[in-house]
Amino acid sequence: MITVLAFIVTLGLLIVVHEYGHYRVAVACGVKVLRFSVGFGRTLWSRQRGETEFVIAALPLGGYVRMLDEREAPVPEHELHRAFNRQSLAKRSAIVVAGPIANLLLAVLLYACAHWIGIEEAKAVFGTPAAGSVFERAGVRAGDWARAYSDGDERWQELASLNELNWQVIRHALNQQPMQLTVSDAQGRSQRQLTLELDRLQAREIDAETLQRIGLPGAFREPVMGEVRAGGPAQAAGLRSGDRIERIDGQPIGDAAPVFERIRAAVREGAGVTMSWRVRRGSETIDLTITPRVITEGTRAIGRIDAAVGTPPERVVVRYGPVEGLVKGVQRTWDMSVLSLKMLGRIVIGEASVRNLNGPLTIADAAGQSAQQGLVTFIGFLAVVSLSIGVLNLIPLPMLDGGHLMYYLFEAVTGRPVPDLWLARLQRGGVAILLLVMSVALYNDVARLLGLH
Repeated sequence: MITVLAFIVTLGLLIVVHEYGHYRVAVACGVKVLRFSVGFGRTLWSRQRGETEFVIAALPLGGYVRMLDEREAPVPEHELHRAFNRQSLAKRSAIVVAGPIANLLLAVLLYACAHWIGIEEAKAVFGTPAAGSVFERAGVRAGDWARAYSDGDERWQELASLNELNWQVIRHALNQQPMQLTVSDAQGRSQRQLTLELDRLQAREIDAETLQRIGLPGAFREPVMGEVRAGGPAQAAGLRSGDRIERIDGQPIGDAAPVFERIRAAVREGAGVTMSWRVRRGSETIDLTITPRVITEGTRAIGRIDAAVGTPPERVVVRYGPVEGLVKGVQRTWDMSVLSLKMLGRIVIGEASVRNLNGPLTIADAAGQSAQQGLVTFIGFLAVVSLSIGVLNLIPLPMLDGGHLMYYLFEAVTGRPVPDLWLARLQRGGVAILLLVMSVALYNDVARLLGLH
């Protein structure tokens, strides 16, 4: 139920904002607006306000603003000056571009609101990086605290949280540029600079393989035993809550992540493999052996010891003032918009997979999950979808706002509008392309649900 409500709120808000952008600028330009509709198809609710009918329709996958236009119906002579098609090229362009701009401005405001409210996130203290990854080659160690980053131009920007660091890493990887980090120990001492050679990945998209090569470490968690369940392998081995794990099979343990990996991998031919652990209990060092029990996860057999391992990661509240929060909102919206356009371009020329296209099912699922995680997370999700709508609508594809802007560019260059014959052909082609893209996105949604992707 939460997923459905969150999806309805998401679509409703973003469609209203988009169409309101068109509506508000049309009215400002003196154009008569006949209908403002949220959704398509059968009318569920309507109200007349002045000369405009406001409508909520049955199919909420978009909306439209219908304006007085001689191309759609005869216009009385006394109202010809209020017809859309009679407006100057500048006014028509402004009305068309207002919808996407409204979505982008909403994204800025939503990101700013999230920063003003404050977001509780994991502190940028690293766990153990994956072996052979970019992070490991750079010299990152468990417990390192990432303090600031640079694009290589000696302008350093502070990192407020692990989420912000992860975003910057992904941005640099997609831009194929190295990233410099200033790190210290957990107490802020012993600072040093590292270089993440993200440019060598030649990343075209952020998929599972790319993330594995980057080796983004999770949040640092102390390798300390939590709750030990009665009757499980951990209790049978003599482990207790509060024990600090120092070594497993002779290998030193710096944080909790390698413990999970070793436990899960301690399976051979369907049976648990006995491991040698060294733990510290108070001032005492204890050596013990533990044999995980085996469970099946999907098609893979993994080990379990029936105990919680690792302390919760340290968290910080990321909050900015009015001006800085707004600046951060503008910056994030710009960065996300640029990356979205680059990714779409790579999909078009075949450098990135069409699996990156998401449809309504994926959006609905993400809406529900973000709503369950709290208001700030849901606000961030709305910002992402809003800027995506803004960017997509600016693509020069017939049937989209960007397509209309291309018609107006042709008119500005040639001094005449696109011929009706070509306009009809382009519109049909645009419909075919949109249907194809929607079909691929919906297939991706179903494939993810079925575990095929």
